[in-house]
Amino acid sequence: MLIIAGLGNPGAKYAGNRHNIGFMAVDAIQRRPGFSPWSKKFKAEISEGELAGEKVLLIKPQTFMNLSGEAVGEAMRFYKLGPESVIAIYDELDLAAGKARIKTGGGHGGHNGVKSLDAHCGKDYRRLRLGIGHPGVKELVHNHVLGDFAKADQAWLSPLLDAITDNAEMLVKAEDSQLMNKLALAVGGKPDDEKPKAEKPQQPKPAGKSHIHQARGGAKPNIPTTGPMAEMLKKMFGDKGK
Repeated sequence: MLIIAGLGNPGAKYAGNRHNIGFMAVDAIQRRPGFSPWSKKFKAEISEGELAGEKVLLIKPQTFMNLSGEAVGEAMRFYKLGPESVIAIYDELDLAAGKARIKTGGGHGGHNGVKSLDAHCGKDYRRLRLGIGHPGVKELVHNHVLGDFAKADQAWLSPLLDAITDNAEMLVKAEDSQLMNKLALAVGGKPDDEKPKAEKPQQPKPAGKSHIHQARGGAKPNIPTTGPMAEMLKKMFGDKGK
């Protein structure tokens, strides 16, 4: 069984916030056929379903972001799961809007929801980080994160959420590079395997020796000393041995 936890803050006041993109992602997955309606358990809203033949619990902690780990940790203990069975989806300031990255483990990067997950669940869970962009200066971060997505953001936000939903099996099967390619294409980027790779500096070839140089520095040629060829050479160059 896997737990896919979207991070966010509960209530209509926060529903459209950039900080709630994790909630938006699991909401989109829950709309797939086969997932149960949202119900309340583990201090969270949960929905059960199946992806790629694996039982999946979608969870939206209702404890507010800073205590997200309490809900996810409670669900983990109930199902006797380790952190390797958890996938967290959340917003990332340090990624450009619409970019996505996935990894296992790592630091919290100042994200309070991730700090809470680390404390209650361990650190070795998979993390799907969805970029919301940085406002440019530290003083604007709070309002940016807790501000609603702008209308212009829908140009990438809706395709990104649709792509996460359409390719959720890849998320479950840990087909991370394929998933990242799908998400990049959805928002008009290039898949990772098509991005130009830094060319390796060419090593200078050793200077080639001319035929003359090779002849001078190489082994002496095998000149016949007897026979018709030897006689002809003697007539042409003389007998230098004398």
